[in-house]
Amino acid sequence: MLKIALIGAGKMGLSHLAILGGYATTDIVGVCDTSKMVTDFLTKQGGFNCFSDYKKMIAETKPDAVVVAVPTKFHYSIIKDLLENGIHIFAEKPFCLTYEQSEELVKLATQKNVVNQVGYHNKFIGTFREVKRIAQSGALGDIYHFIGESYGPVVLKKKADTWRSDPAEGGGCLLDYASHVIDLLNDIVSPIQSAKGTLLKSVYSGQVEDAVYSLVETQSGQSGLLSVNWSDDTHRKMSTSITLIGTKGKLISDANELKVFFREENALDKYVKGWNVKYITDLQEGVDFYLRGEEYSSQLDYFVKACERKVPNTINNFASAANTDKAISIIRKNSK
Repeated sequence: MLKIALIGAGKMGLSHLAILGGYATTDIVGVCDTSKMVTDFLTKQGGFNCFSDYKKMIAETKPDAVVVAVPTKFHYSIIKDLLENGIHIFAEKPFCLTYEQSEELVKLATQKNVVNQVGYHNKFIGTFREVKRIAQSGALGDIYHFIGESYGPVVLKKKADTWRSDPAEGGGCLLDYASHVIDLLNDIVSPIQSAKGTLLKSVYSGQVEDAVYSLVETQSGQSGLLSVNWSDDTHRKMSTSITLIGTKGKLISDANELKVFFREENALDKYVKGWNVKYITDLQEGVDFYLRGEEYSSQLDYFVKACERKVPNTINNFASAANTDKAISIIRKNSK
């Protein structure tokens, strides 16, 4: 049995806890949160062994793996402590507040030889997985331009300050929202290495940006446009899309539908010349436990299997998340 613990029983932490509870090969040995109301409820209603101090939980329960779902400002110190104890780690996104912090943790994770993963769940969505397969197959030819977009109704009015409005807490559209798109682009195309022009726009917030518009360039030389706005109520929930433009075709995909145009016959198996449409129902692999979306279970399935050494620790590891933190830093510096 894989002994696993949770630090942070907020919205995402509780989702992870519910999913992990369905595994026959895992034993949830502890849950840590600073809210006594939360831990009392989980103890009484769920029978969990709860703590208010994660260090005490680690010392008493000795977990093999820990899920870290606390605010980003606490990631560096907690993850570093867990790594020094040789514990496998799944951390919520974004990885760290700065690239320097994430780079240090990548090196430590390598030294300790522990499984490490960050919760960028889009890589476990069937349509985006197919986008990566098509892009890497060469069927689109040379991809010379891309567009990464994400819109949603997060901040729709001026309101009292929360962590979302404080850059020191990990707030702001770039770090909290655009990181999802940046991480996808880094994985599908190539890591972003420069920004040629960036606008970080405040719509309702005072201290942070509500929208990000940036012209970027990757390590492989492709140009692209990043357009993200969390103050857009024309969408019911977060909506992310990727467009790839190549010398042999064009692709447009979101989480639900993939459309791809090939200029040549037999460009790729199961696709024809001209426009092709695939849906998430055609591409998504099933999961044993569905909560919010298959991707949330899929990413934890992968983490557990990686801890059991059944799959390689290659998807969403700390190194890839550090590349995303680096791109965020590049884009922010370019806006000044």
